Amino acid sequence: MVKPIMKDIFFLQQKSEPAAAADAQVMRDLLDTLQAHREECVGMAANMIGVKKRIIAVCIGPIQLLMVNPEIVKKSESYEAEEGCLSLPGVRRTTRYQSIEVEYQDQQLKPHRQAFSGWTAQIIQHEVDHCNGILI
Repeated sequence: MVKPIMKDIFFLQQKSEPAAAADAQVMRDLLDTLQAHREECVGMAANMIGVKKRIIAVCIGPIQLLMVNPEIVKKSESYEAEEGCLSLPGVRRTTRYQSIEVEYQDQQLKPHRQAFSGWTAQIIQHEVDHCNGILI
């Protein structure tokens, strides 16, 4: 189900809690909401739909990758980026990393460790920041 986008800064600045199998509906809602905003959005965290759980969804071309309990475990090559966010007005500067490695679980809670670079890495970093209550 497509959910409204959360814009409450106080809510968005709170850290998200670990997700579990009981959060399957939140995972589906997050994917549905990201798909509904595909024209203006390439990633979304569960707190952006009002749920403080560590779940993110990222567009990689036509594919939506769902990550449950993502943790960035390695990063390299920092750079300055400009980013926007559906939950916040305007564009802001922030530091990102060209290459990252992420440990996460898929929708079935099977563990993964995967490397990402470039634009995809930047999107993942933005959404993991959301999980940690960090806003651009």
